[in-house]
Amino acid sequence: MAEHDRRALGRKLTELQVHGVVDPAVPGNPGRRGGAGPSDHRALSIDGTTVMVPVYNALAGSSPYRLESAPSGGLQVSGTTAGFAADETSALAVETPPEPRFYGLSTAEGIPYRTIALLHGRDVLATTLLQTCIRFRDRTQSCQFCAIEQSLEDGRTLVRKTPAQVAEVAEAAVRLDGVRQLVLTTGTPNSDDRGARLMAETAAAVKARVDLPIQAQCEPPEDPAWYRRMKDAGVDSLGMHLEVVEEGVRQRILPGKSELGLERYMEAFAAAVAVFGRGQVSTYLLAGLGDSAASLVAVSERLIALGVYPFVVPFVPIAGTPLEAHPAPSTDFMVAVYAAVGDRLRASDLRSDAMAAGCAKCGACSALSLFEAGPEPATP
Repeated sequence: MAEHDRRALGRKLTELQVHGVVDPAVPGNPGRRGGAGPSDHRALSIDGTTVMVPVYNALAGSSPYRLESAPSGGLQVSGTTAGFAADETSALAVETPPEPRFYGLSTAEGIPYRTIALLHGRDVLATTLLQTCIRFRDRTQSCQFCAIEQSLEDGRTLVRKTPAQVAEVAEAAVRLDGVRQLVLTTGTPNSDDRGARLMAETAAAVKARVDLPIQAQCEPPEDPAWYRRMKDAGVDSLGMHLEVVEEGVRQRILPGKSELGLERYMEAFAAAVAVFGRGQVSTYLLAGLGDSAASLVAVSERLIALGVYPFVVPFVPIAGTPLEAHPAPSTDFMVAVYAAVGDRLRASDLRSDAMAAGCAKCGACSALSLFEAGPEPATP
């Protein structure tokens, strides 16, 4: 696909992510509500690219876009706003990934596999190992967008997934549904390792059962020796998420987590890259929560220089959180940030598809990967 076409597709996908889609009951994987992100989404595939689109939050309820049956069969997203007017297209053909077969299985103890891990995007298995966080119950300290304990309260998941449980589900997901990578995340526990120990134990159990690339996601551990321990246990790539970058925004959006300042994260990123390698460490940047485009691009430049992939994602509000009514960023804002960060990624030869595993490699929560690629090589 030519660069112009990739970026045009990126704009359309961004339009759907920032507006959401009215989603009547249609076949396929229904996605998920609440819990750790991506939440209130379902996966849609457009022109071969899978994207997580909000369907269960306030955005979707007032969206100008609608998922519906296409006249010629299959499904389409229809809409008439400016996002689709650029090429005079009022509908996009879409596919919804089927509900995975491993969802129908349970452990010997009768625990449904889908309460242990879920399918994200088209071929990514993801699980939150610890479905609680030391900050969540105190909204003066919790991340204001977080819904990590919602799915636990609704009885749709377990408070803690054991390494053996995750390994069992991972083997089945690979065998039955062709899953190609595993993302391990966690609520932050009251321990100096910030969840790294549980990540290492789980990665070792999974790799003993199935050869599956793994990304672990946690806050920076106090002891940097945990990076090597996770790597040796079988973790292939690491995510440590800044979310927002300007100090005032961090204090407002991440009142407890912001105690680990930007420079502390930069030190942690450098230490992690030394272990996992350039391009195998990433961070989420949630655009639309108050950071300026200039700040997001400037921090992305610093991250890229360290060998860290800045996974820029549009903020999407989750129902039941303090920010459930916060607006998503505009399509124009996101495209401007994507273009600037994508140009810098290309210049540094840092690519999402070169990652072993993780959210940036999946890319379904962002259109950034469509902006990082350069022009097609000339035909000889």
